[in-house]
Amino acid sequence: MPMILNEEQTMLRDSARDFCTNSAPISQLRELRDTNSATGFDAGTWGSMVELGWASIPWPEEVGGLDFGYKGLGVVTEETGKTLAASPLFSTVWLSGTLINLAGSDEQRAQMLPLISAGELKLATALEESGRHNPYGIATKATKSGTGYQLSGSKTFVIDGQSADKLIVVARTSGSAGERSGISLFLVDAGADGVAIEPTKMVDSRAAANVVLNDVAVEASALLGPSDAGADALDAALDIARIGLSAEMLGSAQECFDRTIAYLKERQQFGVVIGTFQGLKHRAAEMFCDLELARSCVLEALTALDEKRGADEIAKLASLTKAKVGEIATRVSREGVQMHGGIGMTDEFDIGFFLKRAAVTEQALGDVHFHRDRYGVLEGY
Repeated sequence: MPMILNEEQTMLRDSARDFCTNSAPISQLRELRDTNSATGFDAGTWGSMVELGWASIPWPEEVGGLDFGYKGLGVVTEETGKTLAASPLFSTVWLSGTLINLAGSDEQRAQMLPLISAGELKLATALEESGRHNPYGIATKATKSGTGYQLSGSKTFVIDGQSADKLIVVARTSGSAGERSGISLFLVDAGADGVAIEPTKMVDSRAAANVVLNDVAVEASALLGPSDAGADALDAALDIARIGLSAEMLGSAQECFDRTIAYLKERQQFGVVIGTFQGLKHRAAEMFCDLELARSCVLEALTALDEKRGADEIAKLASLTKAKVGEIATRVSREGVQMHGGIGMTDEFDIGFFLKRAAVTEQALGDVHFHRDRYGVLEGY
């Protein structure tokens, strides 16, 4: 498969760009922040995204999907990154929906994926238990109880956890924290007895929640995939989600760069447009080259997903892409604020939103240090 967009993917990108620019601009995120929105997104805007088919892009047609591939979903996500559009797209589709598609039984997939596609089911994955990404550091316990299980533990940084209808809880059915084996996945109703959800806000205004599970009873049918072997599906789903998050970061970094270049062309100092200063030209050229490299990484990773390459190669590409794009997004957003000068540090200009989003997304699902180390391990070092 060529590492470029075909005609249909290009049309999808253009449609998503038009929608995000007109229906989900940064001003909407600013309003959601200022009004302290309970959900963190606008329900009407999410409904329109669903009507456009975004929630069904990667799923097979037999379960109500469009089967348009992850590259299609990636170009849409890149456009949402440009306007920092607030929606459950990442939490529900890229991460939780992918877990259901990979780990779920035929019955679970047939029941839930059409609901996701129709916008009738919002999901969040309760994974992290500390301040740093550690997918195997699971201490939350799932204990056998009659014909089902009881879940006890706490989770942090559950993206969109405050608005989810169901949670996918990563719990331990055997072993101890840090071990890959013994991890299991459970579907839990957000309103179930013993589930306490405390909404919180990230610095970038993205909604998240802390979740406490206190002897939450679930049936055996809530198990997603085999007991003790949930890490297999979790690893694969996390890699797909990391690539999706990288596509969003690429869009954000590109928009930050474009806004910075526009500012350099209009801002004058000592009667001269500052974009003519050689030092700023060099810095802008370096950012341009970085963004081209980031785009190549994202496109290659998305292409690998659609070509269904081996798990090892996808894992390497996911870590390579997340590390490199995270590094570049951080650099471009910082340069953007600096080149805007003092006004870039104020809330009056939108450029600061990109700096905050880069800081959060670079940490989510593993920062640059996590993925450099993981890539080295995967390569045998």
